[in-house]
Amino acid sequence: MVARACLGELPPEPATYVLLLRLKCPVDLTVGKLGRFSFPCGCYAYVGSAHGPGGLAARIARHLRRAKTLHWHIDYLRAHAQPVAVCYYVGEERCECRWARAFATMTGAETPAARFGASDCRCPSHLFHFATTPDLAAFGQAVEERILMETFSD
Repeated sequence: MVARACLGELPPEPATYVLLLRLKCPVDLTVGKLGRFSFPCGCYAYVGSAHGPGGLAARIARHLRRAKTLHWHIDYLRAHAQPVAVCYYVGEERCECRWARAFATMTGAETPAARFGASDCRCPSHLFHFATTPDLAAFGQAVEERILMETFSD
């Protein structure tokens, strides 16, 4: 199940999240030490976790900022893509890899960059490309968590 939340109320607690991005034009990027990849236009789902200081609120605020040091793999793509929404589950449990496996099996999912966002685990990737917005209700059912969602305006 995916329910709506309010951006001003993103919790400062630990959480697992999916950042949805829209890339309007294809782009070739060097993603830190990971390498150079071609990213087609479309919708991207990046699965991450926020277990540091400030929890989800701080992590999403960082993702939304344009001016920042490029640190995480997602920072490189975010510099070219617009945030669309964030889906999340608040809790100490680390669901990131299980969620990435669920996205990998969704209809239309492609992995444009091997190991993207997955340098600290054995997952093939934590970034998935879709030609159109993925079915988030189906994702919520697949992971069997009550997922909250907040959309962003341009």
